[in-house]
Amino acid sequence: MTDRNQGGKQSFLHKTAVVCGGSLGIGQATAREIVLRGGSVCLVARQPGPLEETAQELKGLIHDDAQWVHSIAVDCTNHQEMEQALNDLVDQQGVPDYLLNVVGDIYSQYIQDLTVVDFRESMEGNFFGQLVPTLILLPHFMAAGQGHIGFVSSMMGYFGIMGYAAYAPAKFAIGGLAETLRHELKPYNITISVLYPPDTDTPGLEKELRARPQECSLLAEGAGLMSAEDVATAFVEGLLKQEYAILPGEARLAWRLNKYAPWLLRWITDRRYRQVRKALGKES
Repeated sequence: MTDRNQGGKQSFLHKTAVVCGGSLGIGQATAREIVLRGGSVCLVARQPGPLEETAQELKGLIHDDAQWVHSIAVDCTNHQEMEQALNDLVDQQGVPDYLLNVVGDIYSQYIQDLTVVDFRESMEGNFFGQLVPTLILLPHFMAAGQGHIGFVSSMMGYFGIMGYAAYAPAKFAIGGLAETLRHELKPYNITISVLYPPDTDTPGLEKELRARPQECSLLAEGAGLMSAEDVATAFVEGLLKQEYAILPGEARLAWRLNKYAPWLLRWITDRRYRQVRKALGKES
């Protein structure tokens, strides 16, 4: 048994987590990490196939009779179905210790090629997909006088670059929601965390790359690419430490630049943008 499976600071022993978006990518890796650390998880995702595959995998990692893995196939933006499913879960397993909102979709495109529909869909998937589960479980957390809600934003949730005009506003909105709840829910002993991952090797990134403007890909080269497992480890360890802003990899440096010298971060990104446009023959 590894250290992370043992009791103490680095353990989820006897803890339960609802992981929305838990069938793929960062959500899947986060759920796996929690189970390996002794916790129980309820996976929530839209696609029954990947959801069931992940659930079966995680059940095979259980090493304690008290652990369990449950799965719910539902769209996190569907308030009515989510409410029924999560209330049933609370009735069966009690109020969870964690709600981890690892849902969202990314569509990167030139602003002139985006429509109002693109903006609405981005807000629906990236913001409301995290808001709906939060609103449903929040009364249970408040009644229990405890709970921890984890949101997933992005590096594009605290500064913006070209190509992310539809995506960045939704991720900024997650930050605004989290900041407000962090303050308002203090009297109820409810902790808030926000994960700000850089580019991560997930099915979502593979989908994004098929439409992402060339400039975006060149701009992203310097920031590196993290694995879903490394991001999930940072997320879980940040949750255990009750960190508000969890910043894996290059996200921390960009965060600090944006906080203390935003003019410098803009200068760097503007300069790099000119360079990649020149390399693509779009600027002399």
